[in-house]
Amino acid sequence: MNKSRTIVWVAVIAAVSAAGYFGWQRYHQAQEAATAAANAKKSARNAVRVTIAPVQKSDFPVYLTGLGTVQGFNTVQVRTRVDGQIDKIAFTEGQLVKQGDLLVEIDPRPYQAALDQAKAKKAQDEANLANANLDLQRYTKLGEFATKQQTDTQRSTVQQLTAQIAADDAAIANAQTQLDYTAIKSPIPGVAGLRQVDIGNIVNASSLTAIVTIAQIEPIAVIFTAPEEQLPYINEAQARQPLKVIAITTDGKKPLAEGSLAVVNNQVDTTSGTIRLKAVFDNKNHALWPGQSVSTRLLVKTLKDATVVPDDAIQHGVDGLYAYSVNQDNKAELHKVKVSQSIDGRSVVDEGLSPGQQVITAGQYKVSPGTLVTTAVASSEAAQSRVQPE
Repeated sequence: MNKSRTIVWVAVIAAVSAAGYFGWQRYHQAQEAATAAANAKKSARNAVRVTIAPVQKSDFPVYLTGLGTVQGFNTVQVRTRVDGQIDKIAFTEGQLVKQGDLLVEIDPRPYQAALDQAKAKKAQDEANLANANLDLQRYTKLGEFATKQQTDTQRSTVQQLTAQIAADDAAIANAQTQLDYTAIKSPIPGVAGLRQVDIGNIVNASSLTAIVTIAQIEPIAVIFTAPEEQLPYINEAQARQPLKVIAITTDGKKPLAEGSLAVVNNQVDTTSGTIRLKAVFDNKNHALWPGQSVSTRLLVKTLKDATVVPDDAIQHGVDGLYAYSVNQDNKAELHKVKVSQSIDGRSVVDEGLSPGQQVITAGQYKVSPGTLVTTAVASSEAAQSRVQPE
């Protein structure tokens, strides 16, 4: 009996000890978990919130930017070529006109009378020529009964009248031309400007005042400049194919049209060190207007598979340019970088970063190398708002 009781008490004590041990172990694990959670929560509170964007590998267009002025592809100051009173204005200011459309009509009556007179003079001379030919035939038939002098004189008369009819034809052509000039027509297609002379006024061919100006806007041209050191690269690229030119509003917010480089001027401006260029645009939507100031972008080349990051990721420091990336432990890493091109909110990084890395684009002023960060992905709106032609 005593031995059995001893075994029972030993078993009871062992069970209590085991239960106490396991209870203590679970309590200790719970304490450790709570401590770890508190530490993690504290670390999360201490982490710096930043915005990140990926380092991408893509083709990057290289543009030469500048300012330009829109010019009509052709511009004509319409003047009269004859004197007279304006009887009719056949256009409205700002109207699109076609080549050959009637613009102004000058009183044609004096010129119609001159044409009729020239035609009548020709008819008279033709009658005289017919009579002279008959006389010449008579003298010829008389043979020896007509003197040689009479025959030669009559032959000369016929020739003079023949020449006179040729002069009459020229006079008729001239009179017809003067009459045609009374109907002033548009020499080119384009837009009519403000009218300078009203109906009822007398206009003269010697006057320097134009009746109206016609500017051709389809197509239209833009004159802009580029630095002279870029001239060899422009000529080299232009020799392969016409270079693309984009016209943008001067505030850089709205693309207007896309065209191509047509002319490189034959002389560099030595005072400014620039070369004048001319681009041509179809301008079907009339987004460009003569005299308008625009920003221009001349596509010189495209960098293939370039390493591209948002401009906001590039920071300026005492030692040059740098950028922060976020590693797998959510800690900031500093990278010194070299940038070769930058446009439309994107920069090409030649050294310092690799595609696939995540760079900090906002919140850099709060971090230093090794700083724990929490990240938010940068919005794609900035990339979508890059200037592209419509």
